Amino acid sequence: MVGFIALAQPSSTRSVATVSGYVREKGSSEALIGVNVYLPGTSTGTVTNTYGFYSLTIPVQDSLTLSFSFVGYESIQETLPFRKNTVLDVQLTPGRLLSEVVVTGNRSEEKVSESPQMSTIDVPVAQIKKIPAFLGEKDVLKVLQLMPGVQKGSEGSTGIYVRGGGPDQNLIIVDDAIVYNANHLFGFFSVFNGDALKSVELIKGGFPARYGGRLSSVIEMNMKEGNKEKLHGEGGIGLIASRLTLEGPLTKKKSGAGSSSFLVSARRTYLDFVARPLIKQQTDGQVVAGYYFYDLNAKANYDFGPKNKLYLSGYFGQDRFYVDDQETATKINLDWGNSTATLRWNHLFSQRLF
Repeated sequence: MVGFIALAQPSSTRSVATVSGYVREKGSSEALIGVNVYLPGTSTGTVTNTYGFYSLTIPVQDSLTLSFSFVGYESIQETLPFRKNTVLDVQLTPGRLLSEVVVTGNRSEEKVSESPQMSTIDVPVAQIKKIPAFLGEKDVLKVLQLMPGVQKGSEGSTGIYVRGGGPDQNLIIVDDAIVYNANHLFGFFSVFNGDALKSVELIKGGFPARYGGRLSSVIEMNMKEGNKEKLHGEGGIGLIASRLTLEGPLTKKKSGAGSSSFLVSARRTYLDFVARPLIKQQTDGQVVAGYYFYDLNAKANYDFGPKNKLYLSGYFGQDRFYVDDQETATKINLDWGNSTATLRWNHLFSQRLF
């Protein structure tokens, strides 16, 4: 897939140049999506794309000051000479202390949307982890059910009904791969592990043509790329499932070269182990039955330099139900699930063609 970054040419006859680069998180080198990049005191600016890249074409000048701001991170300003095309990569530090928020504004008679994309909601992954969940399992789809214009189906299920549409009319994408079966345990849990996600976006209407094939909504999720600075892990033990996530660098970063990182996140329920003693007690050990599901998210990426980046990601999950009746010699094994894989190569042809 090749994306074009459209930039308006200045009306001035002065020569122009392009400043571009990547914005990452300090401490992990994780690419940041939707960072505001602008010239202070002007209406000129842009935002980083899905891979943290930005590009801004403006008239040349002796000195250029750029501001970088993002929710949850400390804003910074960079000053640099700007007589020719320039590459500027920056890192933002996660904010720790927040001052009071003062909201001021003037009432406008004309309500004009400043964003070309309507009916779009970005859900912070940190917020997903804080919302109370069913049986302790944090669920992305249950959080989306709380958004305006979205309703849930039966109680406890992860079905999403957007403005009258059905659950099968929603397009769900994880790292550019379509997920067709988004539920576990007959609809009570979703297949998405919040520990492996970097961003979640819900588009309820007017979605772009590249998302063709669905009627109600588009749910686009992006997995983390993995910590490029150090090995990091997190996990949790719940009432019915446990999860573990590991991320870190694959190789040491060398001068003039890129770096690689990985992410592996796994989750498994132990409903079958919990219920097995009860089933054996009621059937005198003649019947062995159980049900469980598991999820595995994996992603690896390699940075070949400032112009080439390679991503390989995948999701593998299954539900399994089994019955072994020794008295009647009956064996039943049912399993269903998803397997997705994405291989993507990003190449920067020029500072304005990504």
